[in-house]
Amino acid sequence: MSIVSNSIISADAEARYLSPGELDQIKSFVVGGQRRLRVAQVLADSRERIVKQAGGQLFQKRPDVISPGGNAYGEEMTASCLRDMDYYLRLVTYGVVAGDVTPIEEIGIIGAREMYRALGTPLEAMAAAVREMKVVAMSILTGSDAEEAGVYFDYVVGALS
Repeated sequence: MSIVSNSIISADAEARYLSPGELDQIKSFVVGGQRRLRVAQVLADSRERIVKQAGGQLFQKRPDVISPGGNAYGEEMTASCLRDMDYYLRLVTYGVVAGDVTPIEEIGIIGAREMYRALGTPLEAMAAAVREMKVVAMSILTGSDAEEAGVYFDYVVGALS
């Protein structure tokens, strides 16, 4: 939930107006909105590059994933793996735009671990895939933009670990 929603819910629960501190936090959130939108746009525009390069790195470091018996063995399963990587990159962009992990949790992480366990997909391989996407994304973004996105990549890795 964004700082705006959290502040309003908290103030309303106490039947009070927003405090000067809460208003300052909201102002900072709004001012940072342009940067967050820019970061999300760069990630979305670079998604093919990020997924392709990260997938190549993952498969190089984890050949077991694409070897016979691996969860990404064969063209169809490899495509499924890359599709899942794209999905997690999209979740990262949602977190960046919201300035919060709530969309990541609510849309995609809550049931992901259970689904991957049921499918026999090694969670550590999915976490490694997201780490590789972060590496590629960090080579595209700079400074505070990279820091902003990095937080959400790290959150997804932690949720999959």
